[in-house]
Amino acid sequence: MHAKITKLSLKNMINLYSDEYFMKQAIKEAEYAYEKGEVPVGAVIVCENRIIGRGHNLTETLNDVTAHAEMQAITAAANFLGAKYLNECTLYITLEPCGMCAGAIFWAQLNRVVFGASDPKRGYLKQHIMLHPKTSVQSGIEEDTCKSLLQSFFQSKRKNTQG
Repeated sequence: MHAKITKLSLKNMINLYSDEYFMKQAIKEAEYAYEKGEVPVGAVIVCENRIIGRGHNLTETLNDVTAHAEMQAITAAANFLGAKYLNECTLYITLEPCGMCAGAIFWAQLNRVVFGASDPKRGYLKQHIMLHPKTSVQSGIEEDTCKSLLQSFFQSKRKNTQG
Protein backbone atom coordinates (compact mmCIF):
# COMPACT_ATOMS: atom_id res chain seq x y z
CA MET A 1 0.00 0.00 0.00
CA HIS A 2 1.50 3.32 -1.06
CA ALA A 3 1.10 6.33 1.17
CA LYS A 4 -0.57 9.26 -0.49
CA ILE A 5 1.61 12.36 -0.28
CA THR A 6 -0.45 15.41 0.44
CA LYS A 7 0.64 19.02 0.14
CA LEU A 8 0.79 19.20 3.95
CA SER A 9 3.02 16.14 4.34
CA LEU A 10 5.26 17.32 1.49
CA LYS A 11 5.56 20.71 3.18
CA ASN A 12 6.53 19.01 6.46
CA MET A 13 9.19 16.94 4.68
CA ILE A 14 10.68 20.00 3.05
CA ASN A 15 10.73 21.91 6.34
CA LEU A 16 12.51 19.06 8.13
CA TYR A 17 15.84 20.69 7.34
CA SER A 18 14.83 24.30 7.92
CA ASP A 19 16.56 26.85 10.13
CA GLU A 20 13.69 26.45 12.58
CA TYR A 21 14.20 22.67 12.78
CA PHE A 22 17.91 22.96 13.53
CA MET A 23 17.37 25.85 15.97
CA LYS A 24 14.95 23.61 17.88
CA GLN A 25 17.76 21.06 18.14
CA ALA A 26 19.99 23.79 19.58
CA ILE A 27 17.20 24.71 22.01
CA LYS A 28 17.18 21.09 23.22
CA GLU A 29 20.88 21.48 23.99
CA ALA A 30 20.12 24.72 25.86
CA GLU A 31 17.51 22.85 27.91
CA TYR A 32 20.17 20.27 28.88
CA ALA A 33 22.34 23.13 30.12
CA TYR A 34 19.40 24.59 32.05
CA GLU A 35 18.81 21.23 33.79
CA LYS A 36 22.47 21.22 34.88
CA GLY A 37 22.28 24.74 36.31
CA GLU A 38 24.29 26.15 33.42
CA VAL A 39 23.35 29.29 31.49
CA PRO A 40 20.95 27.76 28.94
CA VAL A 41 22.76 28.20 25.66
CA GLY A 42 22.82 25.40 23.11
CA ALA A 43 24.41 24.87 19.72
CA VAL A 44 24.44 22.42 16.84
CA ILE A 45 26.64 22.37 13.75
CA VAL A 46 25.11 21.10 10.53
CA CYS A 47 26.80 19.89 7.37
CA GLU A 48 24.76 18.65 4.41
CA ASN A 49 21.56 18.64 6.53
CA ARG A 50 23.19 16.42 9.16
CA ILE A 51 24.06 17.44 12.72
CA ILE A 52 27.76 16.72 13.14
CA GLY A 53 28.38 18.58 16.40
CA ARG A 54 26.34 19.44 19.47
CA GLY A 55 27.11 21.43 22.56
CA HIS A 56 25.70 23.32 25.48
CA ASN A 57 27.26 25.50 28.12
CA LEU A 58 29.44 23.57 30.54
CA THR A 59 31.31 26.44 32.20
CA GLU A 60 30.08 25.59 35.72
CA THR A 61 30.32 21.82 35.30
CA LEU A 62 33.88 21.95 33.95
CA ASN A 63 34.90 25.06 35.92
CA ASP A 64 36.11 26.44 32.57
CA VAL A 65 35.17 29.87 31.24
CA THR A 66 35.86 28.70 27.68
CA ALA A 67 33.34 25.82 27.81
CA HIS A 68 30.66 27.72 25.87
CA ALA A 69 28.13 25.85 23.75
CA GLU A 70 29.72 27.03 20.50
CA MET A 71 33.17 25.83 21.57
CA GLN A 72 31.76 22.40 22.48
CA ALA A 73 29.96 22.11 19.15
CA ILE A 74 32.95 23.33 17.10
CA THR A 75 35.22 20.77 18.78
CA ALA A 76 32.70 17.97 18.22
CA ALA A 77 32.21 18.90 14.54
CA ALA A 78 35.95 19.20 13.87
CA ASN A 79 36.48 15.79 15.49
CA PHE A 80 33.65 14.32 13.41
CA LEU A 81 35.11 15.66 10.16
CA GLY A 82 38.73 15.12 11.13
CA ALA A 83 39.40 18.68 9.98
CA LYS A 84 39.78 22.05 11.63
CA TYR A 85 37.90 24.05 9.00
CA LEU A 86 34.11 23.95 8.99
CA ASN A 87 33.67 26.09 5.88
CA GLU A 88 30.77 24.02 4.55
CA CYS A 89 28.91 24.01 7.88
CA THR A 90 26.26 26.08 9.63
CA LEU A 91 26.29 26.83 13.36
CA TYR A 92 22.89 27.15 15.03
CA ILE A 93 23.17 28.83 18.42
CA THR A 94 20.42 29.98 20.76
CA LEU A 95 22.26 33.15 21.80
CA GLU A 96 24.39 35.56 19.79
CA PRO A 97 28.01 34.44 20.15
CA CYS A 98 30.37 36.34 22.44
CA GLY A 99 33.69 37.73 21.26
CA MET A 100 35.62 34.59 22.23
CA CYS A 101 33.24 32.34 20.32
CA ALA A 102 33.18 34.71 17.34
CA GLY A 103 36.97 34.31 17.23
CA ALA A 104 36.60 30.51 17.19
CA ILE A 105 33.93 30.82 14.48
CA PHE A 106 36.35 33.00 12.50
CA TRP A 107 39.20 30.49 12.77
CA ALA A 108 36.95 27.51 12.00
CA GLN A 109 35.73 29.45 8.93
CA LEU A 110 32.12 28.44 9.43
CA ASN A 111 30.05 29.12 6.32
CA ARG A 112 27.00 30.37 8.17
CA VAL A 113 25.86 31.33 11.67
CA VAL A 114 22.21 31.33 12.73
CA PHE A 115 21.34 32.58 16.20
CA GLY A 116 18.13 32.97 18.15
CA ALA A 117 18.35 35.72 20.76
CA SER A 118 20.62 38.76 20.58
CA ASP A 119 23.04 39.45 23.43
CA PRO A 120 23.20 43.23 23.75
CA LYS A 121 25.71 43.07 26.64
CA ARG A 122 28.27 40.50 25.52
CA GLY A 123 27.41 39.64 21.92
CA TYR A 124 30.04 39.93 19.23
CA LEU A 125 27.99 42.56 17.35
CA LYS A 126 28.15 44.93 20.36
CA GLN A 127 31.91 44.38 20.55
CA HIS A 128 32.30 44.97 16.79
CA ILE A 129 34.15 41.68 16.38
CA MET A 130 34.19 40.41 12.84
CA LEU A 131 33.51 36.93 11.61
CA HIS A 132 35.26 35.40 8.63
CA PRO A 133 34.43 37.44 5.50
CA LYS A 134 32.73 34.44 3.86
CA THR A 135 30.48 33.71 6.88
CA SER A 136 26.85 34.74 6.50
CA VAL A 137 24.70 35.44 9.57
CA GLN A 138 20.97 34.96 10.15
CA SER A 139 19.46 36.05 13.46
CA GLY A 140 16.09 35.90 15.17
CA ILE A 141 15.28 32.24 14.42
CA GLU A 142 13.08 30.97 17.30
CA GLU A 143 14.08 34.17 19.12
CA ASP A 144 11.17 34.19 21.58
CA THR A 145 11.83 30.62 22.72
CA CYS A 146 15.56 31.24 23.08
CA LYS A 147 15.02 34.48 24.99
CA SER A 148 12.34 32.96 27.24
CA LEU A 149 14.60 30.06 28.25
CA LEU A 150 17.37 32.48 29.26
CA GLN A 151 14.99 34.78 31.15
CA SER A 152 13.46 31.87 33.02
CA PHE A 153 16.91 30.61 34.02
CA PHE A 154 18.05 33.96 35.40
CA GLN A 155 14.73 34.60 37.17
CA SER A 156 15.05 31.26 38.97
CA LYS A 157 18.67 32.10 39.91
CA ARG A 158 17.54 35.44 41.39
CA LYS A 159 14.78 33.76 43.38
CA ASN A 160 17.26 31.23 44.79
CA THR A 161 19.71 33.93 45.91
CA GLN A 162 16.96 36.12 47.42
CA GLY A 163 15.05 33.38 49.19
